[in-house]
Amino acid sequence: MTTAAPLRPTSLEPVVGHTRGRLAHVTPNWFTTVMGTGIVATSAATLPAHVAGLHTVATVVWAVASLTLLAVTVAFVAHWSLHRAQARRYLDHGVVSHFYGAPAMAVMTVGAGTLLFGADLMGTTTAVRVDAMLWTVGTVIGVVAVGFVVARLCTRADRGGAAVPARMMSVVAPMVSASTGALLVPHIADADLRLAFLMLCYLLFGVSFVFGTATAFVVYRRLLRVGLPARDAVPTVWIPLGMIGQSITAAITLGTVSRGEFAGARSVASGPVAADLHTAGVAYGVVVGTLGIVAFAVSATVTARAAHSGLPFSLTWWSFTFPIGTCVTGATALGTATGVGAIHTTAVVLYVLLFSAWLVVAARTVAGIRSGALPAAA
Repeated sequence: MTTAAPLRPTSLEPVVGHTRGRLAHVTPNWFTTVMGTGIVATSAATLPAHVAGLHTVATVVWAVASLTLLAVTVAFVAHWSLHRAQARRYLDHGVVSHFYGAPAMAVMTVGAGTLLFGADLMGTTTAVRVDAMLWTVGTVIGVVAVGFVVARLCTRADRGGAAVPARMMSVVAPMVSASTGALLVPHIADADLRLAFLMLCYLLFGVSFVFGTATAFVVYRRLLRVGLPARDAVPTVWIPLGMIGQSITAAITLGTVSRGEFAGARSVASGPVAADLHTAGVAYGVVVGTLGIVAFAVSATVTARAAHSGLPFSLTWWSFTFPIGTCVTGATALGTATGVGAIHTTAVVLYVLLFSAWLVVAARTVAGIRSGALPAAA
């Protein structure tokens, strides 16, 4: 009887070394792949257009986002375990550190998709519990990320790094908590707890609005004074648009939920309060939506000029997805609240643009991973 020759340990060294080397560059930027994929699904859920098979496609995309979240999380944990010194350097980096808001938004986007699509597969109760857990985890990470940024502003001589568009990544997360939290409000049975949670969502909205507005002002002022970021970072000019779209979504959905919450007339003043919150949300959507049109036009123009002379692929291309997705949800919410059909039409057009961009960026990302260009080039 013969036995197979034992596998020599040295035969695995190139593979192990290659894997470890790639894990050295799994930055938080990779969570933008989950954000960009998840928003394709969640923004389709309330899209003001009936397209045969869209719900099924969106469910599949949500499943892909969920699996991607799992894969990226495992790789990110391995990155911190195997390359702790490198991970700390990224954490201290003036630009990369701001992407620590991405894990929070990725988790909450998948959570929202679980509530919107997972209920058909796992039941409403389980879907709500999973979403609540993911929302809690994402919110905690997002608040910590904002606190980290504030601490850097107060303690570092460089004020936390250059005022580039990527800085918006660290301040949008609480706004995502506010908008996705609105989906959970109707599923809270206890009336007092439901009201407390709604107020928490408004608080998160306020935190993100204050820091987001201040950051956007600094970022755009620098862009006007210094000019555009490096060519490979040009796609990040779309990131501020994510704050615009997400805040519109949050303001209107929270206002709508508030109107339903106070419909039971907790007090004589409840009715007017609910009406005021809803009206304020719609007014906010109209004003900020107008600014969004300008920001969208500027971002598209800058990107078109950069693409004309060659725009190298990197993970920054995922900036073409999530921000546009938030504009879809914002336009959908605003169109529904105002009853203006043209706004709904805009939402549909934006979704087509979002889906097209996602197909291109996702395909380029997969190709980059297979060829080895990513994550080293990330």
